[in-house]
Amino acid sequence: MQQHWKRLADGVELAATRTDKFKTGVLSVTLTIPLNTQDATPGALIPEVLGRGSGRYPDMERLSAAADALYGASLGPVVRQRGESQCVSFLCSFIDDRYALDGSAVLEPAAELVGEVLLNPARQDGIFRRDYVKSEGGNLADRIRARVNDKRGWAVFRLIQEMCAGEAYAVDKLGNEEWARAMTAEELWAAYRSLLSGAKVTFYYGGAAQPERVEDAVRHTFGPLLTGRTAPVDCQVIAEPKGPVRTVTDAMDVTQGKLALGFRTGGVTLGSGGYPALLVCNALYGGSANSKLFLNVREKMSLCYYASSALDKIKGLMVVSSGVEFSQFDRAQEAILAQLDAVNQGNFTRDELTAAIRTVANTLRSRLDSQGQLEDDQLTRLLFHSDLEGEELIQAVESVSAEQVAAAAQGLKLDTVYRLTGKEG
Repeated sequence: MQQHWKRLADGVELAATRTDKFKTGVLSVTLTIPLNTQDATPGALIPEVLGRGSGRYPDMERLSAAADALYGASLGPVVRQRGESQCVSFLCSFIDDRYALDGSAVLEPAAELVGEVLLNPARQDGIFRRDYVKSEGGNLADRIRARVNDKRGWAVFRLIQEMCAGEAYAVDKLGNEEWARAMTAEELWAAYRSLLSGAKVTFYYGGAAQPERVEDAVRHTFGPLLTGRTAPVDCQVIAEPKGPVRTVTDAMDVTQGKLALGFRTGGVTLGSGGYPALLVCNALYGGSANSKLFLNVREKMSLCYYASSALDKIKGLMVVSSGVEFSQFDRAQEAILAQLDAVNQGNFTRDELTAAIRTVANTLRSRLDSQGQLEDDQLTRLLFHSDLEGEELIQAVESVSAEQVAAAAQGLKLDTVYRLTGKEG
C-alpha cells in the first residue's frame, strides 16, 4: 500500500492510496467549508439536490442507469463534520479495471460521472429545479427532526450543544429544520456557486491505478475546481473547561434516563504526541467491551443499561454515554467518574492495558482493510495535517506504557454533564 499526495492548486489537494488488495476503486471529491449557522443548511441540502439528477441524467432513474452501466458503480453524497468544518462529499465506488469483462477503463468514466453530478446539475431557468429543492428540503427537515427519536444520540447531541455553546463545533452539520423547508432554488443556487468557488477541495482515490493516471482523470474532469482558493480549515481546541462543571437536565416522555458526560482532553488531539496514549486510555476506560465502564459500572454494579466513551480526535473531546434509571443518576455519575479516577491513578492491570492496546491496534488495522474507512482517514489527515497514520500509528499505540495512559487520563477534565429524564421523574 503506497500513499501519494499532490497539491493541484492552492487549497486543492489529491491523495491516492495505491493498492492491489481491493477489487474495487474509490474516488471522492470533498468541498470543505467552515461550519457555521448560515452555511450549514445549504451545505447539507446542496449534495442531496445534486444527487437528484444532472444535465445529462436529469432524474434519479437515468442517473442510476448511468451508474449501473459502469458495472454497478455506486455514487452518493455524504455530509460530514470534521472538527469545526462541514465536508460536502461525493463518493463513487466502482469495479477495478482488472475485473472489467472487456478490460476497459472504469476509473475515467467513473470520474466523469462524479464530475457530471457535481458540476452540471439539472436546472430550471438557469438554477436548481424548484421541485427538487422543495422535495429535498422537506427530506432534510425530516432528518433533522428525526434526531430526537434516537434518545442515545440525542443526549450526546444536546451535551455537545451545551458544552460547546458559542463554538462552531456546536452547530448541527445538517443545519436548521425551518431553513431547510424554506430554502428557495435561488438561495440554494447562490450557495452552490459560492461553495464551488470558495471551498477547500480534496480529491481521494484508492485502488490499483497509478497516481499519474488518477491525476490526469481529475484534471480532465474537474478543471473548474482546480483554481486557487484560501478556504480556512481550522478547529478551536479548548484544553480546559471554561468554568465550573455544568449540569444540564431536559425532561421528555422517556422511560429510561440518559446520562452523558463531556470531558476536555487537555488539548490532546490527533496531531499531538500524546494521541496514541489517549486512544489506549479511552479503550481501557470506556471504549471497548473490556473497558472499566463496561465491566464495572454496567456488569458488576448494574448501574447502567450501557456505558461507553468515545473521542473526537480533532476537537479534543471525550464523551461518556450511558443509559440509567431515573433514580440512579447520581450513583451512576459517581461510579463513572470513579472509574476514570482509577485510570489516572494507574489502578489497572497489565492484562487490562494489553487488552486495550490490542483493541485499538486491531481497530486501526481493520480500517486499513476498508476502502471507505481509508478514504475517511485520508480526508481527515489532509485537512488537519496529521503525519502519524496507518502502521506508524499502530506501532506507536503498541508502544504505549501504563504511565502514559495514566497521564492521558489525568489530562481529562469534566466540563459538562447532561441528563435526560422523564417528565414525571
